[in-house]
Amino acid sequence: MSRLEDKLTEMLEPGVEALGFELVGVEFVRAGKHSILRVFIDHENGITVDDCADVSHQASAILDVEDPISTEYNLEVSSPGMDRPLFKEKHYIASVGEVVQIRTRMPIDNRRNFKGKLLACENGNVSIEVDGQQFQLAVANIEKGNVVPTFD
Repeated sequence: MSRLEDKLTEMLEPGVEALGFELVGVEFVRAGKHSILRVFIDHENGITVDDCADVSHQASAILDVEDPISTEYNLEVSSPGMDRPLFKEKHYIASVGEVVQIRTRMPIDNRRNFKGKLLACENGNVSIEVDGQQFQLAVANIEKGNVVPTFD
């Protein structure tokens, strides 16, 4: 995550948790006047459209007061979905055994993109098997990670 995303997560997490939801993560996509702030929330009973609306109102109020983003943007609040984004080490731990797509900040063995089975996550590192080869990636070096939905 970027420093802005870290700051936004820190800012929004207490308000989201006060409503009874988990703040899975925050993603800010810069695109000029069409920038998007995505807030992913979850709950053990799932997420409804009304839940997203409640969190959107709460987040908007916090963002209006704190004003951490200097450009125009649209706020989107949603559940993580089937292609669940992975933001924190605990998300990788919960996804061990799943197929994941990971993009690193810095290349590992001349590559930044890894898609394969997540074998383990311990001590700040993930172990992923890609085409029969194992890679160790530092969670701190991961720019973006997602679960890849599989349909049996």
